[in-house]
Amino acid sequence: MLTLQTKDLSIVDLHNYLQHAVAPRPICFASTIDATGNVNLSPFSFFNLFSSNPPIVIFSPSRRVRDNTTKHTLENIIEVPEVVINIVTYDMVQQTSLASCEYAKGVNEFEKTGFTMQPASMVKPPMIKESKIKLECRVNEVKPLGTEGGAGNLIIAEILVLHIDETILDETQKIDQRKLDLVARLGGNWYTRANADTIFEVEKPNLQCGIGVNKLPLSIRNSNILTGNNLGQLANVHEMPVVDPGFDDDKLKNIILYYSISPAEMEKELHYYAKELLDGNKVEAAWQILLATENE
Repeated sequence: MLTLQTKDLSIVDLHNYLQHAVAPRPICFASTIDATGNVNLSPFSFFNLFSSNPPIVIFSPSRRVRDNTTKHTLENIIEVPEVVINIVTYDMVQQTSLASCEYAKGVNEFEKTGFTMQPASMVKPPMIKESKIKLECRVNEVKPLGTEGGAGNLIIAEILVLHIDETILDETQKIDQRKLDLVARLGGNWYTRANADTIFEVEKPNLQCGIGVNKLPLSIRNSNILTGNNLGQLANVHEMPVVDPGFDDDKLKNIILYYSISPAEMEKELHYYAKELLDGNKVEAAWQILLATENE
């Protein structure tokens, strides 16, 4: 394994490693305005949600590594502490990337990118009409993290208003994650896409704590077939499962019948079958497969 101490790396190399490693990162497409009314539009991937009460997001327009200059977004926010954060979906990613060009001060990136300006309801900067989610924010604080090239400037923004396109809502008026075709930044020129074809669900631990991997039977914990993800699924039950006399599975019967004279081979086949079920998120059935020979 390559081991690196950050103090031994150039800022350029460290920046490269971090952007590839700390990923994917959501994109804050920030609309700001200066004191004379000049609008700026620029994307930032040093961005995330940090609080729901109060509703706080933070993004960071870092000082440029090559010449230690600051970005127009930061300068505008210092003059007018408001921002609209427009969420980026796949259908607008190329235009979003175009907005990252370093146009001269006073150039309106809405015009350069072809996006439509839409008045916000509570803040001065305009929204992007084409964005499916817009967050009107008041900037509570700007926190510089340094004075050298690459140093971040944390824009701590409180969300005042959310605008959500109805086409991405479900029947309960909540956002359907499968309908929101999000993109996120990786390292270099790489992006990733989160839509119905690529996202997946992981069951959250319930209010009762999972038993933990350390409580799994040794034969399961030390399996050469079950993965760490599989063990995590099995260990997320709040009490150790027991054999269900009513559980009926033809493949299980065939495994027991065929491998009855070879317990080691039987265990291997049971683990393969349990893994297949776990990969299909059928945790209860997988437990019954693994417990099938427990009392034999």
